[in-house]
Amino acid sequence: MKQLLSFFAAGILLGAGFAVGQDVRYNFDKNTDFSQFKTYKWVIIKDARPVNDITDKQIIAAVDAELATKGLTKVGEDTANLYIGYQAAVGQEKQFTSYSSDWGYGGGWYRGGWYGGMGGMSTTTGQTSTIYVGQLALDMYDSANKDLVWRGVASKTLSPKAKPDKQEKNLNKAVAKLLKNYPPKVKG
Repeated sequence: MKQLLSFFAAGILLGAGFAVGQDVRYNFDKNTDFSQFKTYKWVIIKDARPVNDITDKQIIAAVDAELATKGLTKVGEDTANLYIGYQAAVGQEKQFTSYSSDWGYGGGWYRGGWYGGMGGMSTTTGQTSTIYVGQLALDMYDSANKDLVWRGVASKTLSPKAKPDKQEKNLNKAVAKLLKNYPPKVKG
């Protein structure tokens, strides 16, 4: 999994033409009082493979915009309440699609007995294609004790032919969905 996360991240969650929405999952420390967090600072996650500069700026801008709507302020000092980092990657999966051109009459049951078919013809053809899946993992650490307190992961099928502005729009949408339930509501 770590290999997948650090494989390639130039187009993370930036594809257009998605068949379905982003798959988003998150988890958090239920003993953490998230109302205490007012400021955050970006950190680099150890062993995370860096993305290109353009993608890095787009990811940070999208997260900054969403966190601002949550009342958090970005600071550059180590006095921040939260340390935030991300990992991004694009993996590849293979998909096999087959088509059959069956026609004619086949065998079957008729009036209590089996009858053979009257002939027919069948041709099956197949095709493989590569599917690109982007993933963005966002981690939040309590700066006081350096404990992970929140982690969210968004993944999405990508279109390698997406135009840059469509890619950025989809990234913003994915980050908004990822942070929709932040801060988490602890049921007590």
